[in-house]
Amino acid sequence: PVFSPLFSPSAGSLVQAALTQQPSSLSANVGETIRITCSGLSSSYGYAGCGYGWFQQKVPGTAPVTVIYNNNNRPSGIPSRFSGSLSGSTATLTISGVLAEDEAMYYCGSKEDSTS
Repeated sequence: PVFSPLFSPSAGSLVQAALTQQPSSLSANVGETIRITCSGLSSSYGYAGCGYGWFQQKVPGTAPVTVIYNNNNRPSGIPSRFSGSLSGSTATLTISGVLAEDEAMYYCGSKEDSTS
C-alpha cells in the first residue's frame, strides 16, 4: 500500500498553513507498522488546547473518514490497529499491522469529537 499524508481539507486554511506532516508519502508492506506525524497546532495560531484528528480518504473527492479524534480516541467502527498519540505539539498516527485496505490518503487537522 502507498500512504500519502496531506493537510486536512476540513480544518480550514489557517490550520492547513500551520500544520506540517511527515513523511509526505510512504509505502509499506502488509503487516508492517507505520507512523505519520503532524505538528504545528499551537496557541500561536489560536488553537491552544485543541485536539488533533486524523482522517482517511480512500477515494479522491469523497468525504474523509475520521480514524482518530482528540489526539488518541477512535470512533466506533475504526479498527484497533489505528492509534493516535500526542507529544508536545506533535501528533502521531500509528497503524499497527497495516492491511491492504488501509491504502489511502491520511490527513491531520483539529478534531476534538467523533462527529463527521
